[in-house]
Amino acid sequence: MQTMIPLIPGMYYHVYNRGINRERIFFEERNYSYFLALFARHVTSIADLFAYCLLPNHFHFLLQIKTGDHLNSSLAAKAFNKLFASYAKAINKAYARTGSLFQHHFGRIPVTSQRYYSALICYIHRNPQKHGLVSDFRDWPYSSYPILLSQNPTPVRRVETLEWFGGAAEFQDYHKGWRLGGKIRDLAGNDMD
Repeated sequence: MQTMIPLIPGMYYHVYNRGINRERIFFEERNYSYFLALFARHVTSIADLFAYCLLPNHFHFLLQIKTGDHLNSSLAAKAFNKLFASYAKAINKAYARTGSLFQHHFGRIPVTSQRYYSALICYIHRNPQKHGLVSDFRDWPYSSYPILLSQNPTPVRRVETLEWFGGAAEFQDYHKGWRLGGKIRDLAGNDMD
């Protein structure tokens, strides 16, 4: 059985999951916005979001667990479990399906270096291009990349994310210059996908 890494207040994490048997978890456009609305309802009270990408059969988040007297690892994990259970229940009802929607407990990798943080944001945003869903990652509508460059309301920590790169122009330049062919490895040396 896989040991689950605790979600420690103050720490940054790459959180991800995919559909059971690599099947779809998003079936139509409205599913993406519903998932993000559930994220806002269940998770934003315990975590700050810095980047995300939702793809037909999996998703990626870069977030930081908030700190506070009321927050702990168990409460953070429960918030994510509520998100996934609520979404799976709605999808099963809407599409007359039964059983698990997600493959396993959600993955979480601690982000413990500045280099990994920067590369992870770019990896998350470029993921649709990596999987051949679009020829240019900037065209994928279910990612935080376009929202970070807009003025539209978002749960993503826009100011902090752009400032990390030195501003919007530097953020865009970093994404253009990043080599998609190179694999990003997690801290255990496993390829991330």
